[in-house]
Amino acid sequence: MNEMQHPTPNESPPSPDPSELASELSSVPARPTFDAMALSADVRQALDSLGYVHPTPVQLAVFEPATRGKNLVVQARTGTGKTAAFGLPIVDQIVRRGVPKVQALILTPTRELALQVARELESLGKNRGVRVVAIYGGAPMAKQIEELASGVQIVAGTPGRVLDHLRRKTLDPSALRVFVLDEADEMLSMGFAKELHAIMDALPKERQGLFFSATIPPDIERLARSHLRDPEFVTLSSDQVGALEVAHFVYMLHGSDKRQELIRILEIEDPESALVFCNTKDETQRVTEALQNKGYDADWLNGDLEQRERERVMSKAREGKLRFLVATDVAARGIDVSHLTHVINADFPETAEAYVHRTGRTGRAGRTGTAISIVGPKDIGNLYILRLTYKIRPIERQLPTAGELKTRVEADLVTMFAEAFLGQKTHPDDLALARRLLTHPEGERIVAGLLRDHLGARLASGRDSATEAAEARRAKNPPPARATEAEPLAPKAVPVREPVAAKARAVEPKRAPRRLEAAEEPREPAGAPRGARRGRVPHASFATWEPPVEKDDDQPIFTEPSAPARVDRPAPPPLPGATIQDGSGLASVASDEVGFAQVFVNVGRRDGARAGDFERLLEGGGLALGDRGRIRVRERNTFVSVRKESIGLAVAAFEGKVIGGRQVIAEPARQKETE
Repeated sequence: MNEMQHPTPNESPPSPDPSELASELSSVPARPTFDAMALSADVRQALDSLGYVHPTPVQLAVFEPATRGKNLVVQARTGTGKTAAFGLPIVDQIVRRGVPKVQALILTPTRELALQVARELESLGKNRGVRVVAIYGGAPMAKQIEELASGVQIVAGTPGRVLDHLRRKTLDPSALRVFVLDEADEMLSMGFAKELHAIMDALPKERQGLFFSATIPPDIERLARSHLRDPEFVTLSSDQVGALEVAHFVYMLHGSDKRQELIRILEIEDPESALVFCNTKDETQRVTEALQNKGYDADWLNGDLEQRERERVMSKAREGKLRFLVATDVAARGIDVSHLTHVINADFPETAEAYVHRTGRTGRAGRTGTAISIVGPKDIGNLYILRLTYKIRPIERQLPTAGELKTRVEADLVTMFAEAFLGQKTHPDDLALARRLLTHPEGERIVAGLLRDHLGARLASGRDSATEAAEARRAKNPPPARATEAEPLAPKAVPVREPVAAKARAVEPKRAPRRLEAAEEPREPAGAPRGARRGRVPHASFATWEPPVEKDDDQPIFTEPSAPARVDRPAPPPLPGATIQDGSGLASVASDEVGFAQVFVNVGRRDGARAGDFERLLEGGGLALGDRGRIRVRERNTFVSVRKESIGLAVAAFEGKVIGGRQVIAEPARQKETE
């Protein structure tokens, strides 16, 4: 019998067979490069200058069918390279460089995303002379009209401003070849269904459509089948939607103070950087204040924040100068901070789709990520729906015990000592003495005495060492973000004719709360009634719609289904204080108080508005009791009577405030005299 031969101590182990090594290496699948895509030389040069070497799965899956003119509905999570997925075929083959007309329209839910898309497409097409412009609310209209007239070929925009340019005929869609809907499910969840139908009805029928969405709920399927001819569904992550790249955990809420329990969790989890989600505007500020009071570097984003402040906060987050960014779902749309290690749901999301979008903001570009949710009794149903819909099963963790918190305090002190002394030069004699001390039978007690003397001196000076060590840990910010090449995140894409999500969806997810027409999100979850089912809305006409030109348009425009045409009949004279429609789309009112004028406000009884709400705002705006008149709260709006000379103060007192979970828009009502 042959015995196994072992090398003697003086022998070297046998060298590996070169042929076997080559065989092993060849068995490892090589990552594809952009050579797998039939790109032109100038686009390849642009990719090289951007440092992109390997296409992501969504880019590989979309390029070939998109260049053949196929209509696609693509399910791919945020951060997988979706912008380049539709940008490469548009820049390389779809857009004709010699035609100075708009040939590609990309619709995004927020201005930040529109700017981001425009910048990336401009970079991809810089060597081909392709011109790109972003159009969005809150920016000067005249400049955008001038840019559109100069012969741009690609437009990235938000629904409100795109609709406005179509109405004004400053955006000519006659030469449009492709329409891209980015973040389609987000667009519908924000209440933009009517705007989408109106925009797509204004586009040429014979044009290509590319819809991108992190999830494909029934609303997206209906939208695609009603506006795209023979759409092909491409799913890259099935119903898991990137769950494998993110570790999901939940903490069950036991006490009544959620913010204090959140801080206890953060003490143990100690995330490097995190996006903290809340369901209401007010809660973002309360959570931020609680974190700041504990020494964490935190800031908040919600719809009340001015654009300049928003840009300041976002700049801090991108540069790694902010550890915790606390935001609502709407305010976080368009945020692209690649180095986030955690997403924390301080409030559990109300829909499964919202959970997918939130947690998709970590674990991006090949990195690992962690999603942590605080779940109270009222959130159990939503957690159950998440498990059924997307097969995401978060692991339950227990809130930290007193012993675990004590361990955290000790770890903070050890870190403080390490940072204080490891950077100093140590004399060899001191090291020798330390080694001898540690070998002493009572070495631990001696070290404990030395520590107490050291820590006691700090206590005598009025500074608690444990608190100081904890504050030092909390004040640490994530390292500055470095641009890195995106890594493939999903398994090989498999085009399918029917969406996999529709087959596996056992329970339809809970629908979003009532659509907010003029506000980004509610201040408080006041149990607002649900709106109409998304995707089943009449096509709205925008022939007479007059938008506020310089307003942000990250909110829906059409607030009601368009009314059916009626035969004009002579109207009776208006009663005092009655509203009058003059065909311009602006409400007017007949004033019955001498010396008073009316302010039109866009909230009414259906929003939970009460006369006292307006009284408080007027008083806070500096209007004396004698300057205030009648307040008529109607079903859908309100008319407030104030002295004519005080109407500017009244409008300023209302504008931008929130009543009944809806952001107020106020303007002087047109006055009409009665007979």
